[in-house]
Amino acid sequence: MQRYARRRAGDVAFAVIARRGRIDGFRMRTTAPAASVFKVMLLVAYLRKSHDERLSRADRNLLGPMIRRSDDVAATLVRDLVGRARIERLARVAGMRDFSYHPIWGLSRTSPRDQARFMFRLRSFVPGEHRAYARHLLSHVVGSQRWGVGELRLRGWRLFFKGGWGSGTGRVDHQVALLKRGRRRVALAIFTQLDPSHGYGKRTLRGVAARLLRDLPRYRTRMGPGRDSGGRVLR
Repeated sequence: MQRYARRRAGDVAFAVIARRGRIDGFRMRTTAPAASVFKVMLLVAYLRKSHDERLSRADRNLLGPMIRRSDDVAATLVRDLVGRARIERLARVAGMRDFSYHPIWGLSRTSPRDQARFMFRLRSFVPGEHRAYARHLLSHVVGSQRWGVGELRLRGWRLFFKGGWGSGTGRVDHQVALLKRGRRRVALAIFTQLDPSHGYGKRTLRGVAARLLRDLPRYRTRMGPGRDSGGRVLR
């Protein structure tokens, strides 16, 4: 898989955690603008702020679009509501070593190893009252954004993931994901920078994910290109 990553244009880095929480990867400490994978941190920070309180319709109207269709306006509102201190506290609690906050949230920097570890232990960071809701959002990303790992048919596994992309420019194309099957968990984070195009970046994400996950039992790939989605800021 490292050979595949080296052959691809642009800069590719990834991390994966599977058996016994062991992390492995390629250039996994390399940092990049987080783009919209940062929205998973925003989701968790907001749910931690809410503790065990029931979410209101207004809460869901913010969080749902932010995760399921990567709404940037909602993300900015959530950032304003949780504040920098809570986001940085979450990064410390999650043991992120490479995270740095930026007021333009998509420019906050992080690494594949930070994000793979975060996704692997995601359940522990979310208050019990809100775990089912967080899982629902991350497993119901809209079809137009289900490229890369979202194009892989993983029979018997549940997929929870989020992508980030640079307004369709190829500046960045990232994905973070958690796969669950019973008590088994696999987490991965794939970061790409300076792709020739968004389409090329999506193909790189799919290629890396397929190679990282090819040993999962009952795994089969559903081929076919993902569809582009536009946006104004880093997504």
